[in-house]
Amino acid sequence: MLLSKKAGQISASLTLSITAKAKKMKANGIDVIGFGAGEPDFNTPINIQEAAIEAIKNGMTKYTATSGIIELKQAIIKKFNTDNNLNYVPSQIIVSTGAKQCLANVFQAILNPGDEVIIGSPYWVSYPELVKLADGQPVYVETEEINKFKLTIKNLKQVVTSKSKAIVLNSPNNPTGTVYSSEELTEIAEFSKKNNLIIISDEIYEKLLYGSSKHISIASLSEDAYNRTIVINGVSKAYAMTGWRIGYAAGNSEIISLMSNIQSHTTSNPNSIAQYASVEALNGNQDQVYKMIEQFKLRRDYMVERINGINNLSCIKPEGAFYVMVNICKTLNKSVDGRVIKNSIIFSNILLEKEKVAVIPGIAFGVDNYIRISYATSVENIKNGLDRIAKFVKKIQN
Repeated sequence: MLLSKKAGQISASLTLSITAKAKKMKANGIDVIGFGAGEPDFNTPINIQEAAIEAIKNGMTKYTATSGIIELKQAIIKKFNTDNNLNYVPSQIIVSTGAKQCLANVFQAILNPGDEVIIGSPYWVSYPELVKLADGQPVYVETEEINKFKLTIKNLKQVVTSKSKAIVLNSPNNPTGTVYSSEELTEIAEFSKKNNLIIISDEIYEKLLYGSSKHISIASLSEDAYNRTIVINGVSKAYAMTGWRIGYAAGNSEIISLMSNIQSHTTSNPNSIAQYASVEALNGNQDQVYKMIEQFKLRRDYMVERINGINNLSCIKPEGAFYVMVNICKTLNKSVDGRVIKNSIIFSNILLEKEKVAVIPGIAFGVDNYIRISYATSVENIKNGLDRIAKFVKKIQN
C-alpha cells in the first residue's frame, strides 16, 4: 500500500523521542538525569489552577469559537499593548492548541508548493517539518557561534531567492538562548521589506530573559514590520503551562482568518478550560513568573561556568530561554571504550548508556558539533548531571 509521500518525508521529533527514552529508563528504575526538557520543572501557579477549577464548576466546558474566547483575546490584546507596544483588535488574534499549532496554521495559510521559508540554523526542530507539511521548502542560513548564532544580513542575502516567501525569527531563541537587539531586528525588518517576506516571529520565550537583555518584538519597529509580521506566543513556557496547550498568534487579519478556517477543520477550538486558565495567567498576579526566572538565572550561571570548566567542552552564555548549546567539536573523532564519537548522536547515545545522562544531539537543530542541555531541572540534577558529563568526557581518548 502506497502511503503519503509527504508524511514519509517528515522526521520524528528527536527531542521528544530522547525524552521518552529517558523517561522509560527512569520507569525501569534506572537513575537517569534528563537534560532534554523543553518545559519548566515548576508547577502551574496556584491562581491559574484555581481559575481552571472555577471554569469547570461554572460549566465552561463546551465548544468555544474556533479562534478562541473573547475574554482571552482581550487579555492577549492587553498583553501585546502593555509588553510590546503593539495594538491589535480581536480579528487579528487566534488562539490555538499550543504555539506549535499556530505555526502549523500560518505555514498552511501562506505557503504554496515550492515557496521557500528562510530558517536560521541552529533551529527549533519543528520549523523545517512544519514548512514541509505545508508544501514549502525550508532554506537554512548557517549562523556562527562567534556571532552568537544570529542571522546577519550578509548570510541572509546569500539564500534569498525569487521563491522566498517568509523568514522565521525566534528570539529568545531555542536552542541557543540568543536575544536580538533592536538594531539587529531593524536590519532584518528592512531586509524583509526589500524582499517582500512575511516575518514569522516566534516569541514564546519572551519573558524568560536574564541580565540586561530586553525582548523587542520585530512587529513593533515600524508600520511595515507590523503589517508583514505574524507574532507567535503562548502561555506554556512563561507560566509553566506546557500541558495546557494554549498558544496564540497575532497579525494581518487576512492571514489570521485563513488560519482560523484551517483550524476549524482540523482541531476546532482549543481546550475551553485551558483558555479560561490562560486569561488568569495573562491578567493575574505575575509573582511566580518572576520567581521562576530568578531560579533559571541561577541555574544558567552555574551550568555555564561548569561547562566551560570541563576540558574539550565549551559554551556561550545564553541570554534567554532555558537551554545551553554545548560545543563538543573537540571530542569528535575520538574514542571512548573503543567506540569512535563520529557525531552528536553517537556522543549522546554513549553518554546516556554509560553515565545515564540524556541530552539532545545538535543534529536535531541542524548542527552536529553541539549538544543541547536544558536547565529546566533542579540544581541538584544539574550538579549531578554535569559531574557525570565531566566524568564521561574525561574518558574520551585521542
